[in-house]
Amino acid sequence: MTEKTVSAKFDQGMKTRREVLGDAHVDRAEATKTEFDLPFQGLITEGAWGTVWSSDKISRRERSMLTIALLAATGNFEEIPMHIRATLRTGASKDDVAEALQHVAVYAGVPKANHALKLAKQTYAEMEESEE
Repeated sequence: MTEKTVSAKFDQGMKTRREVLGDAHVDRAEATKTEFDLPFQGLITEGAWGTVWSSDKISRRERSMLTIALLAATGNFEEIPMHIRATLRTGASKDDVAEALQHVAVYAGVPKANHALKLAKQTYAEMEESEE
């Protein structure tokens, strides 16, 4: 994506992405972009962040809970820690996440919810350690 092809959705997506994930995370991700993944990065910045996460139809707290539950339910565990850290900025509490993962257990399976809970606990512990 060149400077000339940057869209309003892309700009909004980068703004929202930074608000949700934090500047440090986005800066690290941007530093690793290559020509190979540039189209994919544009797609997720416009689609996920510029459209879905930028919508005001539901709160970021609710969106955060949905995202964590969907990641767990579909077995996409790699991004769960990132979204747990984002709860500091979205307003989703530990109790919110625990409730969302109980839904995962009932509707998508206990093993998936159990693994997601393990990742959440590890991530919350890391977050608390970094505060000290």
